[in-house]
Amino acid sequence: MNDPNSEQKSPDPVRHTVHFIGAGPGDPELITVKGQRLLNEADIVIYTGSLVPKALISGLRAQIHNSAGLNLEEVFEIIHTGWKAGKKIVRLHTGDPAIYGAINEQIALFKENLIPFKVIPGVSSGTASAAALSTELTLPEVSQTVIFTRRAGRTPVPEKQDLISLASHRATMMIFLSVGMIEQVVAELIEGGYTGETPVAIVEKVSWPEERQLRGTLDTIAGQVQEAGITKTAIIAVGDVLAEGPPPALSKLYDKEFSHEYRKSSS
Repeated sequence: MNDPNSEQKSPDPVRHTVHFIGAGPGDPELITVKGQRLLNEADIVIYTGSLVPKALISGLRAQIHNSAGLNLEEVFEIIHTGWKAGKKIVRLHTGDPAIYGAINEQIALFKENLIPFKVIPGVSSGTASAAALSTELTLPEVSQTVIFTRRAGRTPVPEKQDLISLASHRATMMIFLSVGMIEQVVAELIEGGYTGETPVAIVEKVSWPEERQLRGTLDTIAGQVQEAGITKTAIIAVGDVLAEGPPPALSKLYDKEFSHEYRKSSS
């Protein structure tokens, strides 16, 4: 028989998986369906500053935290406290969390504290820029490799991954976080192997209402960027895939002379 005077301990709250979610590049409709659902279900949302569109965090039932003014330990304290209290938590990153998302340092703390988590991918500003430019980043006989990179600035890059070294491949390059150093970017790409006539495009704030695009060559683009006053939040796309006109070779995928598992050639 239970003692009515005995102290009743409340059960531990159910603890949920924390979700890292890619918000996409700016257009609020470019978040995944799964990401949107988890946002709507969340009790706590920590989002990445001004780069996450306000439409994604407006009207949520969650407690909202802007991480722009927080350090890693402060962000983690919000997550850890909320998780222990049984809250559903979303860490909302711009673009895709896997690309310059700074999630590994957070994941290390999650693992150390035995907090379960999942990463929900998003649309990268790199792939969104390709869509905005109406181009394919890989073309037969032009480029079958895409390099996502950045120029060294306050954050260094590993040895052998500088722009001069990478440019020797003459692959398609999508250069992040570097438009403010456009003169140095151009100089290093040409030193590495691209010609001055190589097509270049700049996409500023891709998929936002204020998106701007510039098209030129390595010989002209620095002047165009400076004249436009673009200093940040832009992708530099470089490579012959940006050349206007039909591609020099067709994909084998739809070639009537090419057989594969689902189609026989017509010859």
